[in-house]
Amino acid sequence: MHQYGRILKVYNSVVHVSVDGAEMLCKLRGKSMRRRDALLPGDVVRVVCGTDSEGVIEGAEPRTSLLARPRVANLTQIVITAAAASPDPHPLVVSRFLVLAEHSGIRNIVLCINKIDLIDGEAAARLCAPYEAAGYPVLPVSAAEGTGIAALRERLSGEITVFAGPSGAGKSSLLNAMDSSLGLAVGAVSEKIGRGRHTTRRAELLPFADGYVVDTPGFTQQELTGVAADDLAGCFPEFLHFLGCRFTPCSHSHEPDCAVKAAAEEGRLACERYDAYIALLKEIRSARK
Repeated sequence: MHQYGRILKVYNSVVHVSVDGAEMLCKLRGKSMRRRDALLPGDVVRVVCGTDSEGVIEGAEPRTSLLARPRVANLTQIVITAAAASPDPHPLVVSRFLVLAEHSGIRNIVLCINKIDLIDGEAAARLCAPYEAAGYPVLPVSAAEGTGIAALRERLSGEITVFAGPSGAGKSSLLNAMDSSLGLAVGAVSEKIGRGRHTTRRAELLPFADGYVVDTPGFTQQELTGVAADDLAGCFPEFLHFLGCRFTPCSHSHEPDCAVKAAAEEGRLACERYDAYIALLKEIRSARK
């Protein structure tokens, strides 16, 4: 008789699965289960339980969502984490992660600004404003001082949450601040290159607050693989506030009488967001040539 479990991590040919709250080491049955990406952290699988906390995976349930990089399945929430300083945040990088989150189909997207203690209140407000205007919940936090940690922990309750963002943003530090027993490795920011060293080697689900959190390898850049030029505007939710373009469809880049472009020119749409959209649009079009 099989049971259902959730994959915590995949390491070589061994799959770590949570079954009724206990971790089980599982092998795979059938060649189809051994193909690349057949099983990912977050997948719900059917397990035949053996003895000594070992089992065999017979199959996997359909996925409800899939994050492209790092590859994690069935998430309910993504927390995009950026640093307020050290390293300095780049609007294009933040928007890139937000676009990938929107495109993944994950229903809850939160922006977490760590190291908020390194800047003053006025600078923090300016940093958060474009993303709040876009409709994202924005949490200013400090892993070092504990600021906002309770609010972040409450956001994670009962969810399957992935932390994603550029290296050096402090994802592992935030998770450790919420639960010191996690003991995740933390790396310092390199003064020479201005970004953090990768301390997380593979995606892994960690039980937390009646759900799971995933600490993932950090990346300073993310390829927009699978995002079509025509789909990009839909990944900027604030664009929906500015309807009435002369042409349909409208790329919001060069067309006359474009409501989105006019909103950016008039300051009703954050220039950081519109500039990021244009840069990403050019990148997608160049990659398709």
